[in-house]
Amino acid sequence: MALVLLPGLNNLIEDISDEKKLPTQVVEAALREALLKGYERYRRTLYLGISEDPFEEDYFSNFDVALDLEEEGYRVLASKIIVEEVESDDHQIAIDEVRQVAEDAQTGDTVVLDVTPEKDDFGRMAAATTKQVLAQKLRDQQRRMIQEEFADLEDPVLTARVIRFERQSVILGVSSGLGRPEVEAELPRRDQLPNDNYRANATFKVFLKEVSEVARRGPQLFVSRSNAGLVVYLFENEVPEIQEGSVRIVAVAREANPPSRAVGPRTKVAVDSVEREVDPVGACIGARGSRIQQVVNELRGEKIDVIRWSPDPGQYIANSLSPARVEMVRLVDPDGHHAHVLVPPDQLSLAIGREGQNVRLAARLTGWKIDIKNAQEYDQSSEDQTVSGLIAQRQEEEALQAEAEARLQAEQATRAEEDARLRELYPLPEDEEDYTEAEDNGVASDSEGEAQDGSDAGTEAAGAEADLEAEASLDGEAEAGLETAR
Repeated sequence: MALVLLPGLNNLIEDISDEKKLPTQVVEAALREALLKGYERYRRTLYLGISEDPFEEDYFSNFDVALDLEEEGYRVLASKIIVEEVESDDHQIAIDEVRQVAEDAQTGDTVVLDVTPEKDDFGRMAAATTKQVLAQKLRDQQRRMIQEEFADLEDPVLTARVIRFERQSVILGVSSGLGRPEVEAELPRRDQLPNDNYRANATFKVFLKEVSEVARRGPQLFVSRSNAGLVVYLFENEVPEIQEGSVRIVAVAREANPPSRAVGPRTKVAVDSVEREVDPVGACIGARGSRIQQVVNELRGEKIDVIRWSPDPGQYIANSLSPARVEMVRLVDPDGHHAHVLVPPDQLSLAIGREGQNVRLAARLTGWKIDIKNAQEYDQSSEDQTVSGLIAQRQEEEALQAEAEARLQAEQATRAEEDARLRELYPLPEDEEDYTEAEDNGVASDSEGEAQDGSDAGTEAAGAEADLEAEASLDGEAEAGLETAR
């Protein structure tokens, strides 16, 4: 078949490359794949209305498209195997036919033939398929480059612009700052802030949460306004002492989307100073609250508590309940990270917070289970008795879990030993050092010996399979015991 001409092919590839910011090699590969899909559609349309489509999913795997950039055209090529008798014209060719042009041809060899259809035969449906596939492949390549571009960014916070809305998600335009144009990122509902006004072209700071592969959509950017990393970034930008290293952020606990509308977003930040003369809390707040106000404004009025970190757990817990005033912190179960915090009666509601938000954030920040108690009604003896029961229960659960884990590990070790033993008895070909050498030398076994060995191997393999099934059953029992302990 003759070359199918595509006038202006080189200009087309260059224009797409410039518009999509893709290398010309990538555009050429996408065009070849699109033309191949168009040819596949052309072949399928020949059977429309006549009979059922005879082609399987991978029927055209031996076909390819070659672009001729000099003459600006393309050819469809098919790799066919030389056989004595042809069963599939698209995959095979008779040896008699090949020997008319190549006398030394042998069966089993592969030849590449030009099977390009005439341009007029290609058809409107095939052309439409080519166009659709090309557009899709270019989008896929763009997303793949996006994934590579954003995956290794040192700065995970980006400036985003609202483009449109899809269901409950906001589609934002973001840029990596590497000179590339904006790309789309999705801000899901759960990562939005309740106080944000997502109007068209509004700009926000967003945290690059992940670059993941989405089915049927390829690589996709997911950003967040509720991630604690955004708070850390904003403080690092506003507080020079954090940038210099004299002040460090130890922990952040954030509740950007409270369970109730009656409770507003709130964050607690624990900070510490490397230098004694530097006040970490004052450095983060700034003169008259100027520094922290910039962070609050970017987060649309979110309440932020900056507290001082302490290596003493009691002091750290007391600080974390700010602004409530604490009388005493009792570490009733240090191993289980359980503490009782005694506060005056007038400080109970402040320490707990609306719907428990303050104590909940303090527990996340410190990693301790915190129980707020009325200092005037606190009965230490009865509370200690209750805590003793809880400690005994916790220790019992931990012992059961450790026992179940130890049993599971022992069963796994036993199974590994049995697998190793079976592998010694019946090594795989790649395990035998002399396997390749013996195969090259044409080592053969006596047929009767092979039959006897096969019978013995079958018996031993059956026994090994039974052993493995029994071990799998033991593993299941161990896992069930572990789950019960948990």
